[in-house]
Amino acid sequence: QVQLLESGGGSVEVGGSLRLSCTASGFTIGHYCVGWFRQALGKEREAVGTVDSKPITTYAASVKGRFTISSDNAKNTLYLQINNLKVEDTAMYYCAADLTRRAGCSLIPRSYNNWGQGTQVTVSS
Repeated sequence: QVQLLESGGGSVEVGGSLRLSCTASGFTIGHYCVGWFRQALGKEREAVGTVDSKPITTYAASVKGRFTISSDNAKNTLYLQINNLKVEDTAMYYCAADLTRRAGCSLIPRSYNNWGQGTQVTVSS
């Protein structure tokens, strides 16, 4: 059974940092397209970035520079490091997996059919 479990969210002040974790079970993270997405209140879910099996990491244009995706295959865990947090980063952050792709990962949320429950990030000024 495929499961994704996010953790690491919280409330931080502007300029702070967070590292989110996504621990997978039922599949190997390094073998498929996996990614981080976020959804702010009242807005559509959007991509933060994805990583494929090579691994090649792709970031959405809107988040380049402050977000870093990494993984630890031994722990079967995906990470999202967010630096210099801004109020507009406030959102629920989700990890997702597309077990039909190993490369050419999509940044479109509907391409992914395996999702975690999300972890909330709240940034205050």
